Amino acid sequence: MAVDGVAVTVEGFGLKGPRGWAFRGIDLAAEPGALIAVEGPSGSGRTSLLLALTGRMRATEGTAAVGGARLPKQLAMVRRFSAPANVAGVTDLDPALTVGEHLRERALLQSRFGDSVRALLRPREERRAEARLRIDTALSAAGLDREALPKGARTTVRDLERLEALRLSIALALIGRPRLLGVDDLDLKLSDAERTEAWALLRSLAAAGTTVVAVCSEAPEDAVRVSTRPAADKDETREETTDAFAGTGRA
Repeated sequence: MAVDGVAVTVEGFGLKGPRGWAFRGIDLAAEPGALIAVEGPSGSGRTSLLLALTGRMRATEGTAAVGGARLPKQLAMVRRFSAPANVAGVTDLDPALTVGEHLRERALLQSRFGDSVRALLRPREERRAEARLRIDTALSAAGLDREALPKGARTTVRDLERLEALRLSIALALIGRPRLLGVDDLDLKLSDAERTEAWALLRSLAAAGTTVVAVCSEAPEDAVRVSTRPAADKDETREETTDAFAGTGRA
């Protein structure tokens, strides 16, 4: 799935909520198609930074250039070409829905709200064929084989393994063909072998052109690395991601 990614340049980026700084002093420079790893301990503002870079949260300090958009002013522009995946409270999968239902719903939403008006005027069968192509392409890029699941596309989310659910969340984000993909908690509750698979997946997406930002506890050596770990000489209270949600709102 070839996509033209975006460059990301960040200077002195920070987000402050009612209980302190979620993250602060972030600097970053990455070319289009880069694999960017945001590493740090849980509660250090990793998710908040991910959402800020994808236009879902408003930073309160510093600036960022994401593609042709400037943050924090042009959040809506960044949202048009970016997509988050695996973010708790933002992209949650419904455990009662099947894999097929999730995919069809996302494809329908994409056609209704993400495509041009001209695309909506095409014949119904043509639109359905386009939706099937989007789904198949996204699944292939995410490495999720529906036929290999216990009940195929009728497998419910609650019956998926952790890595399968991660692949599904990424596939749903890829249906919109984003130029910037943000993946939260990439290595959470994965075995060493599964982590290797997850990073290989993101490398393949970056190699195809998509700029990828992934939150992790430990970044691989070949990624563009940025850390949210608090400096030892800072005594300001850092807030949990949920506090940042409450303080800044979520787009």
